[in-house]
Amino acid sequence: MSESSSSAPRLPDLWNVPWTGSGAHPLAGPGELSATSPQRFVPLEEPVRTGEAWVFPGQGSQFVGMGKELYEAFPSARELYDRADEILGFPLSRICFEGPEEELQQTRNTQPAIAVTSLAFLRAACEVNPELRRRPQFVAGHSLGEYSALVAAGAMDFDDAVRLLRVRGELMQQAGERNPGTMAAIIGLDIADCEEVCREAGAEICNVNAPGQIVIGGRREAVVRAMDYAKARGAAKVIPLAVSGAFHSSLMRPAGEGMVAPIGEAAIRDAIVPVVANCTARPITDELSIRHELIDQVCRPVQWSATVEFLEAQGVTNFVEFGPGRVLTGIIKRMVRKANVHNVNSVDTLRLPW
Repeated sequence: MSESSSSAPRLPDLWNVPWTGSGAHPLAGPGELSATSPQRFVPLEEPVRTGEAWVFPGQGSQFVGMGKELYEAFPSARELYDRADEILGFPLSRICFEGPEEELQQTRNTQPAIAVTSLAFLRAACEVNPELRRRPQFVAGHSLGEYSALVAAGAMDFDDAVRLLRVRGELMQQAGERNPGTMAAIIGLDIADCEEVCREAGAEICNVNAPGQIVIGGRREAVVRAMDYAKARGAAKVIPLAVSGAFHSSLMRPAGEGMVAPIGEAAIRDAIVPVVANCTARPITDELSIRHELIDQVCRPVQWSATVEFLEAQGVTNFVEFGPGRVLTGIIKRMVRKANVHNVNSVDTLRLPW
């Protein structure tokens, strides 16, 4: 534990919070987490690659077929997918590679699927680019991508991340059924206008992805009102999102509460690379802060725009996105003029251009 967290309260109630999901506790029984420190996913070395950040995508970047080519080409990637199948007790790899799409789109499947794919690309890229073993200046991940970032930063074991994301996905899916809600993207309004729209309509800010690109959520009727109000205020576009709940809003509070026990039991340690947190857009490294962040981020807004602004202010110019899609680097390229961005999302993109 770092000195900064040694005097902090130790979350004494974590072990007393009952598992609220369906069936047996997913972290119990065979394969139960050990109390020993997790193994480093990537053996990062000094000196730091100053000016470089690794970023990891969240939900919405998934597609049927993701990672299949990598699985066939790299034994190290195959090992991760096979290990995830073993941990979860069902063929997550088949869902990634073959679908059906409706099964991949289920939140409880999507979350571990994206993380496994992102980390498989990271591991393969480290084989192709040995210089990647020099640790980056920062890591960050959007929503579930924060788990991938924590694995890369040495704070969490791959096995724990897969288990926890399955739990997180199940709890968020259940919360969406218990507290039905939806989300919408508001394009072309600033944060102040979106906050006012949400206050008037009874909706909430869920993701601040970029200037003029904000996602709101809440009860369906509140979001519909907010969309109308946003149009009246001059929004360039108002896009309803096909989601199963109002993620990162107060409607996800049951999921956040349900994550307390699993996060408390997980073997988490201090990160060796600063992780820019979703909730605050500030770097954290100590394990207690990480635990709080993983509980809070379920029902608090993702501050991705502020995360990118922070990284730019710290002198980061090289950004590598590991995982399916290119959403995060698209945002970064628009926000940071001097940014060099690279997506590692296929076998052909494993080699870095710098």
